[in-house]
Amino acid sequence: MSNILIIARKEIREGLRNRWVLATTLLLAALALTLSFLGSAPAGNIGANRLDIVVVSLSSLTIFLVPLIALLISHDAIVGEMERGTMLLLLSYPISRRQIVLGKFLGHVSILAFATLFGYGAAALALAAIGAEIDVQSWQAFAAMIGSSVLLGAVFIAIGHLVSALAAERSTAGGIAIGVWLFFVLIYDMALLGGLVAAQGHALPAGLLDALLLANPTDAYRLLNLSSGAAGSLSGMGGIAQHTTLGVPALVGALLVWMVAPLVVGTLVFSRREL
Repeated sequence: MSNILIIARKEIREGLRNRWVLATTLLLAALALTLSFLGSAPAGNIGANRLDIVVVSLSSLTIFLVPLIALLISHDAIVGEMERGTMLLLLSYPISRRQIVLGKFLGHVSILAFATLFGYGAAALALAAIGAEIDVQSWQAFAAMIGSSVLLGAVFIAIGHLVSALAAERSTAGGIAIGVWLFFVLIYDMALLGGLVAAQGHALPAGLLDALLLANPTDAYRLLNLSSGAAGSLSGMGGIAQHTTLGVPALVGALLVWMVAPLVVGTLVFSRREL
């Protein structure tokens, strides 16, 4: 465990040196504050809590932004070390390849968690500072959104490590990472929507919609944050939730599986890779 923490601290220090932590925190904070004060302007007109509108806005933003940041942070975690020649140096110490992957994963998740917590937290603190009325349920929804956003980021960090273990060059890993982002964030949902339209209103077989939604981690995240309570009515996802049997445990479990599976496969691939 100590070796894993040493590698994690190394990744965090490199993130600080390369300004990744500062850049992602400032970016998320700037967007969160903008959405808080501009996106929540209609709150009084629709009778919604201002923080609920922020949760909907930030959840929609997270689906596009956090996976991209996670992949950019992690896509060269392994192949980058190999190209720089530092992987051989790391392996000359009494440390296993599994510990290297887990340490890098823990370090990258820590960077993203810090940026998400402080970036998005700035929005809630700003609303509280100006005296906005926020109830306990809204605070709980906001906290759940931050936690699930970190979990979604961890999913794509794990995918980034898998890509890095498979790719022969950093440039190839970067291209694959962008392709992965486009597929899960844009192409998959467009194809799913096209399939539903082609069905011409016919009901899907039992369980098929659930399986299709769980097959994409961004859809699981979307359902988790935008399908219940005030967020469901504001985002329009409440209708989809009525046609699925997926609850919070199933959605969180799906995200955990999406996080663990690529990490395990990436570790196995790296353990058999020639340096």
